[in-house]
Amino acid sequence: MATAAQWIEGARPRTLPNAIAPVLAGTGAAASLGGAVWWKALLALVVSLALIVGVNFANDYSDGIRGTDDERVGPLRLVGSKLAKPSAVKAAAIACFAVAAAAGLVLAVTTAWWLVLIGALCIVGAWFYTGGKKPYGYSGFGEVAVFVFFGLVAVLGTQYVQAERVDWAGVVTAVAVGSFSSAVLVANNLRDIPTDTESGKRTLAVRLGDARTRILHLVTLTVPFIATLVLLARTPWALLGLLAVPLAIRANSPVRSGATGLALIPALRDSGLAMLIWGAATAVALSLA
Repeated sequence: MATAAQWIEGARPRTLPNAIAPVLAGTGAAASLGGAVWWKALLALVVSLALIVGVNFANDYSDGIRGTDDERVGPLRLVGSKLAKPSAVKAAAIACFAVAAAAGLVLAVTTAWWLVLIGALCIVGAWFYTGGKKPYGYSGFGEVAVFVFFGLVAVLGTQYVQAERVDWAGVVTAVAVGSFSSAVLVANNLRDIPTDTESGKRTLAVRLGDARTRILHLVTLTVPFIATLVLLARTPWALLGLLAVPLAIRANSPVRSGATGLALIPALRDSGLAMLIWGAATAVALSLA
């Protein structure tokens, strides 16, 4: 039976920047419109955190019962390592989705009913990433889904529930955060190319191959800083986003140097940290605007 520490590791806490950064950035975008609402920001954060932990447990369950996690080079997987029963991990995923749904329902009731549909789509997307008979994550669409759900939807949704509208600065910010989120997954899938190829997972990294995936990682880490320059049209404080440049360079370093396997784990960690710093700095910048 898995210990509490192993359950926490199975939740993959290193992915939490993917949930926190979009809410920070979206709240900053709302503040730039004079519409930041602290309790709605907190509820949006609950939704985002619950969704990402839920999708991590869902992936653990789905990959585990398929046997694609039998040979892992990355973080601990509860089902694949046989530390927890598949039913227990599945229940944990469902519980997280229920928390996200409850918090999202409050936001929808106090803002706009159609947000319920967006929330339902997010949960469906989280489950079928690796779940179901034809998981889209196995077909090379994982990075697109991360860009959409933890970039566009998370940032613009956070901005909308507070300011009750979105604007061009919010869209630019959402594209940047989505690109960062994609960078984290690109690094993850680059590391897993050998095992994914063997297990039949046709991730985008498998489809592109090692060399082009390394280029893609650099591109996804470059886009946010182009967004920073675009945001200068809103406020000169947008330059604060450049504080994340050193972390982005460090994140790409093992990718650029040709590292493989466990040596790529720092690329995941630092891609997430760069996103978190960029999201926080840009949130401050937009608030000052």
